[in-house]
Amino acid sequence: MSAQKTSTAERTRAASTTASVIELSDVEFGYTSTPVVEDISIQIDPGEYVAVVGPNGSGKSTLMRLMLGLVRPDDGVATLFGEPAHKFDDGSRIGYVAQHASASKEMPITVREVVKMGRFPHVGYGRLSSEDWAIVDGALDTVGMTAFADRRVTQLSGGQRQRAFIARALASEADLLVLDEPTVGVDIESVGAFYELLDSLNRGGITVLLIEHDLSAVTEHAERVICLNREVYFDGPTGKFVESDALARAFGTAANLLGESR
Repeated sequence: MSAQKTSTAERTRAASTTASVIELSDVEFGYTSTPVVEDISIQIDPGEYVAVVGPNGSGKSTLMRLMLGLVRPDDGVATLFGEPAHKFDDGSRIGYVAQHASASKEMPITVREVVKMGRFPHVGYGRLSSEDWAIVDGALDTVGMTAFADRRVTQLSGGQRQRAFIARALASEADLLVLDEPTVGVDIESVGAFYELLDSLNRGGITVLLIEHDLSAVTEHAERVICLNREVYFDGPTGKFVESDALARAFGTAANLLGESR
């Protein structure tokens, strides 16, 4: 990357540091004539730790796709780092960790090679510099996976795979970390350590957007909760969410924070 390109990227990023990370204004979207989500207005600012909760089929995944610009609203406006979400193309700023990280189960590559992919938005598919490799190794160290760097991802536990994919996001120097039910399939012993890692990354300045079915983890770790069932039933501090009746209204049942009704 040339010095001119680098300085342009730096100016672009610096100019957007005061903008919201995500903003949806009066958004509605449906795959058919029936809306999946409607009347959604949400703003997520840099450094927040936000959890999205709701029953199965409530539109959580669709909401995430709207936020990331993967689908365009039928009505309303969605912006990502101050730009129209569907036009945003700086992939280095967003780290995504999918449920199960299932694709990794069939990938015959090592953990270090997975994390190396995080540098591709910066250097393409060319040779990594010593600085790039230092960033890769630093990301591995941050998530506690240095000892597993040369192990194939097919040999990892669910929790270890998720850490490897978080390391990939860190290697890309992402500002936003999006996680879609990341602890599904992760052994119970690893879940606590996984959330401690997210807490630490958030304290370091990374914005965390979490879609999670584990309500006890949400209330223990997230600072803000968005409760969704096609429309927003609650959006505010976690403590106030716990005290509200939003969960029961959204689920239409006597759901509670110790275990949602299915």
